[in-house]
Amino acid sequence: MAFGNHAAKSVSDERYWFYAVNAVFVVTVLRLAWLAYGGADLYPDEAQYWLWSLHPAFGYYSKPPVVAWLIALTTHVFGDSEGAIRLSAPLLHFAAALVVFRVAERLYDARTGFWSALLYVTLPGVSASAALISTDAPLLLCWAVALYAFVRAREAGGERWWWAVGIAAGFGLLSKYAMAYWLASALIYLLVFCDERRHLGRFFLATGLALLIYAPNFVWNAQHGFVSYHHTGENAESHGALFNPSHLLEFVGSQFAVFGPIGFAALLLIAFKARRALTSRPAALLAIFALPTLAMMMVVSFITHAEPNWAAPVYVSAAILVCAWLLGGGHGRWIAAAVAIDLLASVVVFTGYDAARAAGYSPPARYDALHRLRGWHRLGIAIGGILAQHPNALLLSDDREDLAVLMYYVHPHPFDALKWNGDSRQINDQFDLEAHPEADVGRDFVLVSHHPENIQRVLNRFAAAGPVQHVIIPLGGGTSRDYVARFLHDFKGYRPGEGGH
Repeated sequence: MAFGNHAAKSVSDERYWFYAVNAVFVVTVLRLAWLAYGGADLYPDEAQYWLWSLHPAFGYYSKPPVVAWLIALTTHVFGDSEGAIRLSAPLLHFAAALVVFRVAERLYDARTGFWSALLYVTLPGVSASAALISTDAPLLLCWAVALYAFVRAREAGGERWWWAVGIAAGFGLLSKYAMAYWLASALIYLLVFCDERRHLGRFFLATGLALLIYAPNFVWNAQHGFVSYHHTGENAESHGALFNPSHLLEFVGSQFAVFGPIGFAALLLIAFKARRALTSRPAALLAIFALPTLAMMMVVSFITHAEPNWAAPVYVSAAILVCAWLLGGGHGRWIAAAVAIDLLASVVVFTGYDAARAAGYSPPARYDALHRLRGWHRLGIAIGGILAQHPNALLLSDDREDLAVLMYYVHPHPFDALKWNGDSRQINDQFDLEAHPEADVGRDFVLVSHHPENIQRVLNRFAAAGPVQHVIIPLGGGTSRDYVARFLHDFKGYRPGEGGH
């Protein structure tokens, strides 16, 4: 069943599109300016994605490959600065917002499209995602494109759009495995409505195309013991009590931050009033692409835990659903309020702490939303100086995040570094997957660690150790990152006899 107003575009429709493009463009330019001049260091995961990008492949330990491919593209053109590494994120969200406009316009009208695009691009979760390079930005664009193609494919004469469904879903799977939720949502929709079931055949062909596009990552996983799947499964495993009401409350509370307080409150109202709020077919379609995934994440958070961004794809269709519902009820001012509040929150998060310090205040670090992006560059300079004192020594760290940022911020980049893995049979990350510690037996290292409990067992596998050097990186507000650096002589291997000693 096709629905929506597909008549010739009026001057008013074109005006809404013009306003949407310009509004989204202004937000994106501000984000690009922050990337260029904000001075935020790379988050450790971003540093590791950069390392992956140096050797493009069809898969990596914890993620499929698109995030690394994007970084390889932007850094090839613009260099290896933090801004260049993150560049694709705001651009992908720019594109996704415009696709959101087209979906809303197709299902409702251009006015709904305008507000949906504006709400999406200003969501706090999108603002955070646009400031960091991660798997979410390409996922959300693929999700939006697949949704638009799905809407078009079911219209009369829209058969060719099933190709776009398959292509978008395939690249979505190569971006993040959560794209599988999109495929599940589409199947649920086609099964729920009897008149939609005639599309099942073409949907399964589109799914086959998506899996074909995704296949190289499956092959890569097969060649590496399916490490990405095991890692994904471990993330969702319960490691404590079977039921965790506090985790559920934390997750639900976090969604008010991800989708914005007004947007998420409206979405909950729609869910509670589903019989009245979802009577139209467009609303039902959008709800099916949002609410089941959100409910599943709530269940996961209750059983074990769920990160706030795990529900991110929900908000592509939820932004349209909320705008259509509020506009239909004559409550458009609430959308404007949501956009204003979300924009203000983003300004405070990304500039408030620095502005306070520039004004002479020193607020506690817990009020700095960007504290995890600070201090890494200074750490790299400090450790680089210590490595320069031992020119033949390799870098060694017992922490994946520390090693990733050190490999980025130490110059020249210590690409021959080793992440300590005392039980070398256990693969915990990409460093372990690629490591060949037997080749480093007999070498000297500089150990960098903030895990005092690990240091002695590391020392046990070396012939001698130099004096302790303390590295303290102030983060402001009375907090710091404290490390121990130590020169280690003659690596004997992880296990007795491994090095021939």
